[in-house]
Amino acid sequence: MICAGIDAGSRTIKVVLIDADPAPIAPASRAYTLRSGKTSPRRTIGAGQVIAKGLTDQGVEQDKLASELFERVLKDNDINREDVASIVATGYGRNAVSIADTTITEITCHAVGVRRLVPKAMTIIDIGGQDSKLLRLDSDGKVRDFAMNDRCAAGMGRFLEVVAERLGVKIESLGKMAAKSRRPAAISSMCVVFAETEIIGLLASGAAREDIVAGVQAAIATRIITMAGRNINLPIIFTGGVAMISGMDTALQSALGQSVTVSPDPQMTGALGAAILASDRLNQD
Repeated sequence: MICAGIDAGSRTIKVVLIDADPAPIAPASRAYTLRSGKTSPRRTIGAGQVIAKGLTDQGVEQDKLASELFERVLKDNDINREDVASIVATGYGRNAVSIADTTITEITCHAVGVRRLVPKAMTIIDIGGQDSKLLRLDSDGKVRDFAMNDRCAAGMGRFLEVVAERLGVKIESLGKMAAKSRRPAAISSMCVVFAETEIIGLLASGAAREDIVAGVQAAIATRIITMAGRNINLPIIFTGGVAMISGMDTALQSALGQSVTVSPDPQMTGALGAAILASDRLNQD
């Protein structure tokens, strides 16, 4: 059987499908039914492994977008809908996903997803488009406590989007720009509206774009420090869409004074965690 996780985030929707068999068995003995009615030996993988994944931009019709993405992932990977035994939705728009059997908070799902990828993770920094979170885990990987910023865009991906728009560059290029900075600009405003005004002033005064980007990354990292407090256990794992922007991990490391590791496939950890919890739910029934 297959289980699915759907992460309906504020900027993108992600789907992950995993093998939900309760225990690993010999690879040659497992196969899934394709739409053609034949079996597929190429799906002979271990329990809990990712079978397929996909993402799409978020929009007004969240339920429709999530359903269409789910169906597209199935079709692209030649999987029958009947083989998907359980679906868990998470993220900002989880309650709008009608195809889900249940919903689980993104706090729990990110913890589970990151711990699957990095088993020794103790602290998780998750920065998405519209919020940022810091999770502290116990030795069993359970969330011990967390801090969340969902009110001020200065600690989120939206801040970087505003900067990219103002500078006339793609958000993916910000990391390379920041790496060329010789003197990062001081961005003192913690409100993205005032920070944008500050950036306009810096540009008018002749500040280099590279220095402005580096300053913005440092400002976001400072916002995370405010959430983190003093006690942060290692390893620290960085996840979420912003973790894909080069230089943000370095900015966090500099602000924290601690090593920060970017999670494998950081944009998909919430959906992965949801799929794992869907599998756990199925196997407990």
